[in-house]
Amino acid sequence: MQPKIMMRKKSISASKASLVLFLCQMISALDVPLDSKLLEELSQPPTITQQSPKDYIVDPRENIVIQCEAKGKPPPSFSWTRNGTHFDIDKDAQVTMKPNSGTLVINIMNGGKAEAYEGVYQCTARNERGAAISNNIVIRPSRSPLWTKERLEPNHVREGDSLVLHCRPPVGLPPPIIFWMDNAFQRLPQSERVSQGLNGDLYFSNVQPEDTREDYICYARFNHTQTIQQKQPISVKVYSMDSLNDTIAANLSDTDIYGAKPVTERQPVLLTPTGSTSTKVELRGNVLLLECIAAGVPTPVIRWIKEGGELPANRTFFENFEKTLKIIDVSEADSGNYKCIARNILGSAHHVISVTVKAAPYWITAPRNLVLSPGEDGTLICRANGNPKPNISWLANGVPIAIAPEDPSRKVDGDTIIFSHVQERSSAVYQCNASNEYGYLLANAFVNVLAEPPRILTTANKLYQVIADSPALLDCAYFGSPKPEIEWFKGVKGSILRGNEYIFHDNGTLEIPVAQKDSTGTYTCVARNELGKIQNEVHLEVKDATMIIKQPEYKVIQRYGQVSFECIIKHDSTLLPTIIWLKDNDALPDDERFLVGKDNLTIMNVTDKDDGTYTCIVNTTLDSVSASAVLTVVAAPPTPAIIYARPNPPFDLELTGQLERSVELSWIPGDENNSPITNFVIEYEDGLHEPGVWHYQTEVPGTQTTVQLKLSPYVNYSFRVIAVNEIGRSQPSEPSEQYLTKSANPDENPSNVQGIGSEPDNLVITWESLKGFQSNGPGLQYKVSWRQKDVDDEWTSVIVANVSKYIVSGTPTFVPYEIKVQALNDLGYAPEPSEVIGHSGEDLPMVAPGNVQVHVINSTLAKVHWDPVPLKTVRGHLQGYKVYYWKVQSLSRRSRRHVEKKILTFRGNKTFGMLPGLEPYSSYKLNVRVVNGKGEGPASPDKIFKTPEGVPSSPSFLKITNPTLDSLTLEWGSPTHPNGVLISYILKFQPINNTHELGPLVEIRIPANESSMILKNLNYSTRYKFYFNAQTSVGSGSQITEEAVTIMDEGKMAGILRPAVGAGKGYSETLFATSPVMHTVRPTFYKVQPLYPRIRNVTTAAAETYANISWEYEGPDHASFYVEYGVAGSKEDWKKEIVNGSRSFFVLKGLTPGTAYKVRVGAEGLFGFRSSEDVFETGPAMASRQVDIATQGWFIGLMCAVALLILILLIVCFIRRNKGGKYPVKEKEDAHADPEIQPMKEDDGTFGEYSDTEDHKPLKKGSRTPSDRTVKKEDSDDSLVDYGEGVNGQFNEDGSFIGQYSGKKEKEPAEGNESSEAPSPVNAMNSFV
Repeated sequence: MQPKIMMRKKSISASKASLVLFLCQMISALDVPLDSKLLEELSQPPTITQQSPKDYIVDPRENIVIQCEAKGKPPPSFSWTRNGTHFDIDKDAQVTMKPNSGTLVINIMNGGKAEAYEGVYQCTARNERGAAISNNIVIRPSRSPLWTKERLEPNHVREGDSLVLHCRPPVGLPPPIIFWMDNAFQRLPQSERVSQGLNGDLYFSNVQPEDTREDYICYARFNHTQTIQQKQPISVKVYSMDSLNDTIAANLSDTDIYGAKPVTERQPVLLTPTGSTSTKVELRGNVLLLECIAAGVPTPVIRWIKEGGELPANRTFFENFEKTLKIIDVSEADSGNYKCIARNILGSAHHVISVTVKAAPYWITAPRNLVLSPGEDGTLICRANGNPKPNISWLANGVPIAIAPEDPSRKVDGDTIIFSHVQERSSAVYQCNASNEYGYLLANAFVNVLAEPPRILTTANKLYQVIADSPALLDCAYFGSPKPEIEWFKGVKGSILRGNEYIFHDNGTLEIPVAQKDSTGTYTCVARNELGKIQNEVHLEVKDATMIIKQPEYKVIQRYGQVSFECIIKHDSTLLPTIIWLKDNDALPDDERFLVGKDNLTIMNVTDKDDGTYTCIVNTTLDSVSASAVLTVVAAPPTPAIIYARPNPPFDLELTGQLERSVELSWIPGDENNSPITNFVIEYEDGLHEPGVWHYQTEVPGTQTTVQLKLSPYVNYSFRVIAVNEIGRSQPSEPSEQYLTKSANPDENPSNVQGIGSEPDNLVITWESLKGFQSNGPGLQYKVSWRQKDVDDEWTSVIVANVSKYIVSGTPTFVPYEIKVQALNDLGYAPEPSEVIGHSGEDLPMVAPGNVQVHVINSTLAKVHWDPVPLKTVRGHLQGYKVYYWKVQSLSRRSRRHVEKKILTFRGNKTFGMLPGLEPYSSYKLNVRVVNGKGEGPASPDKIFKTPEGVPSSPSFLKITNPTLDSLTLEWGSPTHPNGVLISYILKFQPINNTHELGPLVEIRIPANESSMILKNLNYSTRYKFYFNAQTSVGSGSQITEEAVTIMDEGKMAGILRPAVGAGKGYSETLFATSPVMHTVRPTFYKVQPLYPRIRNVTTAAAETYANISWEYEGPDHASFYVEYGVAGSKEDWKKEIVNGSRSFFVLKGLTPGTAYKVRVGAEGLFGFRSSEDVFETGPAMASRQVDIATQGWFIGLMCAVALLILILLIVCFIRRNKGGKYPVKEKEDAHADPEIQPMKEDDGTFGEYSDTEDHKPLKKGSRTPSDRTVKKEDSDDSLVDYGEGVNGQFNEDGSFIGQYSGKKEKEPAEGNESSEAPSPVNAMNSFV
């Protein structure tokens, strides 16, 4: 077929260049470099860059996009033809063209039909320099028709026969892909016996009974539309020989000769292709597929041969169990006869396929773009081949050249166009069309006539670096029309380069075949043509080659030893080398035993697998070198006992690469003495400034034997190396040779520069001097400069010797100065120093604070205010204000005492302060002074203020003396700190029974001038608790408490009956027998609410993991208590435990040993108050705890038995007494000399043999009246000890008291305060209730 106008598709990579020119080097033609900036500036005819394929099958459900992209300068415009005529897209609402593009978009999804747009499309891109055209693009929508309905008869086949199941799919565009599946959508298994042919049919070489099934289904998949069509299922029934014989036997007599033959073996017969020969035509470059499928029993095997030749190697493949021969990328040489042979044990069958390979046109020489200068000549060549040979035709700007406008410079000669003496109007785009019956090729090639002055495209001042003795290529990419001439010069004003030592390439590149160090320099490239001249400079640096000066050496090492390979290199100082180690030309094993140092490789604990070749590769950006060595691992001989020691000192220290500020130090390690060296310590000596003193310089790992050391100027260095292993440090090596660095300006200035005046008229400038090696040269001095800040003043400078202080005299008092100190030596100054701010000397402040005011807040706190002093009068750094205050006298006593002044300092510029801790009802004075760094200023005038009255302290003592049957004498001392005018004393008292219950509270107000009183009308033998405090007009002060007991008359002892426990009242009640001369005294007790409900005296007894908490409670009955606790100092919430009943103790369990806890007790209900916090610490955790015998089962059992025996004995005694037995009371009384106190026991005043310990609890420890009958304040606080629950009571873990059930307590020492009580029958009885 001969297409009308066609264009070959080209694609280019997306790059920065907006235009891409395809170059053509023809006779006198120009090469246009692919430089983006150049291409943007040059005019260019259109070039098609992207287009749709020639045969374009589209999805009918989606929009049709026909691509056409082109580049040119100026940008081209686009037009289209359809079926050979102009396609006006403006008249079709469904068709649009993309902006700045020729791509068409046909809108199918909004109502368009793809069938309406079938046809042949061609795109034209045009600008003022020509027109390029695309290929003919044939648009066809994809089709996926349904299967025609047909009636399929079941296939009944005898076992061993062949069978073909025909698919016959509907004709689609493109053709569908065929596959066979069952109803479960599972592919049917295929084998040498059963397989699918190229036409989609399913072939059975011979059927078997297992082939029987009713769901042979052929599927056709149409990829473009993503649809699958299904043929109706095909049924196959295979009859075996055995079933046939049974059927025949049932219908024939015994005398008949019957019986179907068993499955007979059959020689091969070809099912496809039929006949003995066939032909096949295939196009060059395609895939050739030949197929042979045969029937037979047993199943035949297929083999392929080519008559008169061999099957092409590397392009031949066998598929479908070798039934299909596949040859890819066929050419004319693959034409010939191909024979397939089907063979089994009975014979063979064959078929010959004659293959002819034809060819659509293909390029031999495609035309290339041609860029010419005016007056130049050129040619366009278009050569193609094919079978049959294609016809060549030319077009100019999309029009056949025969009818195109005349061009006198153009001549067509078959497949060539010759151009002579072209002019700018000769620019055009030419199309070459090569076609035969199998296809066509179309190529666009433009002729672009340009007149351009020279341009150099190589970057200006480009730097080239090469290794000495290697070639150097210096680029000078250029463009111009006509083609410029290129010349090279060395240096700016050097002569033109010529000679055999240079090679000049046509693209402008200068080659120096063997670059030497003297080749380094600047080279100038000059390009000139008749339109102009331009030049460009590039630079060449020739580097020293990298060398391995100490290569790794062959090593033989014993197993489990250590080996090192060295790779010491020498390289150009401006190149950065990297060293890579390989083992057997592969990366080193990922094993921590391989240690790579700067110039060595160390392998620790060598094993057999470490045997091999080790290569050191050194790479720089310009070159690479390598060296290798072999490691052989041998078995270690028996080793004697290993002796570990410090390493021997390193030796052979060498200094190399000496520079002004660095040097390289290398050494050879000494013997490590069986302990690997872990690191090396490098020390240096400054023979110029500190001879004989070695300083630490640095340290490196033990695998490293070289180090680059940084140096300071003007130091005479010597170095030594110390090796270190796990045993210790070696002796230092011998010092290296000395290296004196050159002097230089100081690198740094003194640090810590300050300016602080020592006197009001001076400024002392101080700094930290530079150390010797920091001087960088001889003659170290300092330039000290200063000027007053914020004053337009010049710097004043002075140069001083190597000191660290300079004093500036005659300065104003306390003014800021800018200060700087600069180091200098004989070679010059250090860098400009930074400025610091200092101040001249301070003087004492000049004025006192004014307007001092005092505001008394309460009786112990006052607030003082003052006005700040002007900052100018401070004459120094304001540090704050000091308030001096002192007590003049107490207003209550009117007596003076020694004045003790107190001082409070308030930092900064504060103008007020609080004065705490004042004494109430006193007269004070104060003054205020300002403070600076020099001292205090003058004091302000004294300010007098008075504190108001407060509540008094507790009375200094309370003594209770002269106890009688119904009276007690009280004496007291006035409060130590009355804090005002006393107006009265308050005395409160109430009786206490043996159950800790309180009787009625009586309150008495006593005049302030009294110091004693006799309290009468009290009950005999009764314990009283007294509360005593003083009052001022402000209120009552702290109270002091005491307890005392009235005595009992001995004449009333005989009528006393045994005590009984009061039932239901919560307290004990004493019963008395009456007589004619005595009446019964029965005091009534009430549980009264204290004036202020409170929980106090919280005490703890802590063990390792628990603590017993006890407390005293004064308040209403039936309070509900709880205990809160937490870790001391923690911000966690309090943990809460509820106390059962109204007990006054609780056990906290599950505590952490050795931990400080905080605890408090609270009561819920009407009041909701808590005690103050208490802190305790649990005991430390013990490895083994001591067993408490009181908690052992055997001990408890023993004590119960003893208690039972005592109970029996007491019952017997009780019975005997009821029968008239008496106790020796009279003898007891006669033993005492003083009849007045005879009924009382000496220690505690309780009754004798008949006393009831429940009614009379002992006084608390420390609360009994001593010999002088005084009571101290600190002994007046209430606690559980008051009622017998003090320190002598030990807690069990459950909160009970050890000894609770004992009948008798041990007597305290002489000064003890507990009473000794005789056991009574009632006590014993009560103890076990």
